[in-house]
Formats: sequence, structure tokens, C-alpha cells
Amino acid sequence: MQWDYVIVGAGSAGCVLANRLSEGGRARVLLLEAGGSDRRLFVAMPLGYGKLFYDPTVNWCFRAEPDPGLADQADHWPRGKVLGGSSSINAMVWIRGHASDYADWEGVAGPAWGPAAALEAYRAIEDNEAGGDAWRGVGGPLHISANRRNLHHLTQAYLDACQSARLTFNPDFNGADQEGAGIYQLTVKSGRRMSSARAFLRPAMARGGVTVVTGAQVTRVLFEGRRAVGVEYRRKGQLQTARTGREVILSAGAVQSPQLLMLSGIGPAEALTSLGLPVLADLPAVGKNLCDHQGINYTWRMTVPTLNEVLRPWWGKALVGAQWLLTGRGPLAASINQGGGFFRTDPRLARPNMQLYMQAFSTLLPRAGERPVLTPDPFPGLSLGLSNCRPTSRGAITLRSADPFAAPRITVNAFSTEADVAEMLAAVKMLRTIAAQPPLARLIAEELRPGPAITSDADLIADFRQRSGTVYHASCTARIGADPKTSVVDNRLRVHGIAGLRVCDASTFPTLIGGNTNAPSILTGWIGAELIRADRG
Repeated sequence: MQWDYVIVGAGSAGCVLANRLSEGGRARVLLLEAGGSDRRLFVAMPLGYGKLFYDPTVNWCFRAEPDPGLADQADHWPRGKVLGGSSSINAMVWIRGHASDYADWEGVAGPAWGPAAALEAYRAIEDNEAGGDAWRGVGGPLHISANRRNLHHLTQAYLDACQSARLTFNPDFNGADQEGAGIYQLTVKSGRRMSSARAFLRPAMARGGVTVVTGAQVTRVLFEGRRAVGVEYRRKGQLQTARTGREVILSAGAVQSPQLLMLSGIGPAEALTSLGLPVLADLPAVGKNLCDHQGINYTWRMTVPTLNEVLRPWWGKALVGAQWLLTGRGPLAASINQGGGFFRTDPRLARPNMQLYMQAFSTLLPRAGERPVLTPDPFPGLSLGLSNCRPTSRGAITLRSADPFAAPRITVNAFSTEADVAEMLAAVKMLRTIAAQPPLARLIAEELRPGPAITSDADLIADFRQRSGTVYHASCTARIGADPKTSVVDNRLRVHGIAGLRVCDASTFPTLIGGNTNAPSILTGWIGAELIRADRG
């Protein structure tokens, strides 16, 4: 059978594409996903994502190269391997980004990607629990929780402390202004995760026009001359092919879309030749310009109860589990990130350059082999975290070998510029400033990480190099641009010099958004579908 569109990857963007391209019987769409079904308990349970952090049945569990900027550590890189992709295993925070981020996109890619177009698209995408206004949308396919029912009592203390530190309360980070402290909106509905699969793919599958094949790992794109005509994939140990009469669309994410391009002969010619791969198109920017946010937590022992006491003992887990199953409420019905915010490390900056995360929870004592996110500490703990919004450091995705089943090489180059180090140094000092304000200070017993002995700039820098890590926002590795020497796709997501092949996911971001990347990934799928449909006439 020949399909109109073959989409590779059922992630945040791929599910949107499958839905919108098949609307009204316009096209026959085949969606190939290497992972399996998202109908799993810990996918549906919002706080269950901690259980998915190292689960290879739903997670690619990539590991980056040892990084000098992170004290030579090799960071764990979870990526969704399941229907919904990373939207099925993420922390569900719904942040669009600063309006100026889309002005930056417009400067590179034109008005279809600019602030006005993005706002219109977001309002069409959303069904916001807080109601519609000039910024928020209602009636769209993606439910956005206002996140007011399951807040821990320390969240208000955090907000009060931020205001004492001159960070004003912001009722809507996706509204008129991003700066300030407030409550994160979440992709949660009725106490269950609202992934891209739930919001877009399941309705499309019920409607018809979309065929979904799981357990299908694509190995390369097939070509006739310089036109993409299909893909090869492995399923149940057998190599199979799928052919398209219109286009192949790669939506495999910022790690695997560039990997697939290179495996298919599209990328830096010298690197491909060195691995014995044929060169169909010499595009040196494939896999380059890797952008990601780096984050760190500071942790305090508290004098009042936190979620640690509830989520650590077996009886506490049983109680909140029953609460979630019976009512869809309680700690398991929300993200661990409840409060948050955005601030500037320098008042002369035109926009916030740091993002805050508040967690009434701490994990300083992980089990052997775990990154500290899974096991609550045996004492009341609070974590305040942050991540940089627009780092200037750049990494790369490269092939380790010509084997399509070998994980690619992820080189992060975190904190490799003086600017990134300087702004992170200023930022971590803000965490202590917030904690020192009376609304929080009176509830704190002691600082545990990095600890009161860490005070000098040199020690603070050494600490954040030792303890920082990805906040899972990889992007820009197949970015939009006009010049084939510095970009991979044009402003309609078409791969330079190749017919019938597009990339549509976070890899195509022209620049990294200042905030969480699930929302702009869904936006990319939404706008991408509009462009693809317009090109068909």
C-alpha cells in the first residue's frame, strides 16, 4: 500500500501531524513509532513519570558523552519511546516561551513562525481550564490544567518568599508577561496526563485515516534520485518498507531526526564517508547546533512536613495511590514542579534568562545507579531549582557508527562559554536569596545542598558543574534557515535539496525557546501541518 504521508515518530509533534493531516479524509497517514502503547499506569499517572525515568520499555535512556563542563560526567538523557513520545514521560509543565522567542523565530523563518502566528495557534490548540482570554484558548484538543487543586502548602510560602525577593506574582506565564513567580499550568486532565497521544492521536485513530504501527524502528529513508519515496523499518525482527506518494516527515526528535538523516545519506559529507555511508546531500548543519537547558537544585531540610513523608513509606504510597485511583486527586495527580517562575540575573536584560522550579520534595539519597529523582529522602525536604533559558553553549549529535540500532553520540558541551558560567553563577545566588526571605526562612532547618560551606564564586561554579544536568529540552539539531550551510530545513520544514522530505519536531527550532519545550514542539507540529496542507493546495 502507498501512503500519502509517512510520519516517523509519534511524539509531541508527530501526533499533531497525524491528526491534522488526516482531518476530513484529506490523506492516508502512516505513523511509525519505535515504542509501544501509552496505555500504562505510570504514563497515565502524572507523578508516575519518576518511574519512567530509567524504564527502557518507554524510554530510549540515552547517555551523553562525558562532559568537561559537567565535571566530566556522562549525563542521562531520557527520551520518550512510546506513543506520545516525551510528552508521555515528561513533567507536564506547559510553557509557551517568551513572546520575543517567536520574534526571533520570525526573523529566521518568516511570519508563519512569528509571535502573532504562534499566539493564534496556541489559542486554537488549548482548552485551558482557567478560561479563554486574549492569551489563553478554550475548546481546543489539548486540555491545560490551571493546577490549583493539589498544591502543597509550601507552594504559597515559596510564592510569598519570591515576592519578598522582589519577584512579583505572575498569574499566567503564558499571558502578557512571562517574568515573575507563580503556579505552573500542566498538561493534565481529570488527574491523568494529557500527552500528545491522548490529545491528538487517539481522536485521530478513532476518526480514521491514520494507521499507527508500534514497535517499528525506522532505519533509513528510501529515495528515488533526490526524492524521498518511503522508509525502511524493523519490526519484530523483520525489515519492512513503507512507501509514500507525497512525503516522508521525520518527527523523531532532536536526537533521532538528525540521526536518521545521516543514516540516510544527508549530513556532513566527510563524516558520512568516514563511516562508509553514501552521501546524497552534503548538509554540514545536520546534528550541529545542539541546544539544551541545564538545571540544578538547591535543597533544604525543613521543619514542616513535605511530600517526602507521604511518598517515601509504603503506607503513604498506598494512601495517595488509592486517592488518585478513586478521585483523580492528590499528589499523584500533578507534577512535582508546582511553583515556578522566570527572572533576570541582570536588570539590564530585555527578558528573563532563568527559569525557577519549586518542589516540596527532595531526593538527596538516591538508590545505587539512580539519578536523584526517584526516591524521597527520609526527612522533610524542599528543593528550589533553576535552568538557563537561552544558553550560548552548543553541542552536537553525531553517528557513532553506520549501525542504525546503535545510539548516536550526544556531545553537550555544557557551560562551555564564559557567558553561560557567569549567568549561572548569578542565578544560583538567587536561590539562596529566595530561601532567606522570612516566609521560607522560618520553615527551614538547614541548607543541605550545596551546603553553607559553599560560598565563594569558585566553589559555587565547581558545585554547579558537578551537580547540573539536562532538563530534557534538546533542540535545534536540524534547524530552520535559508542557508544550507548553516541550517537543515527551509521555513516550510523541507530538507534543503531533497524533494518529498521534511523534518517537523524540536530539532527544527531556529533557536531554543526560553522555557519548557513540549508546548513549542506541539506548536511546530500544528504549524507544520498547516504548511504541508497549504503546499498540497
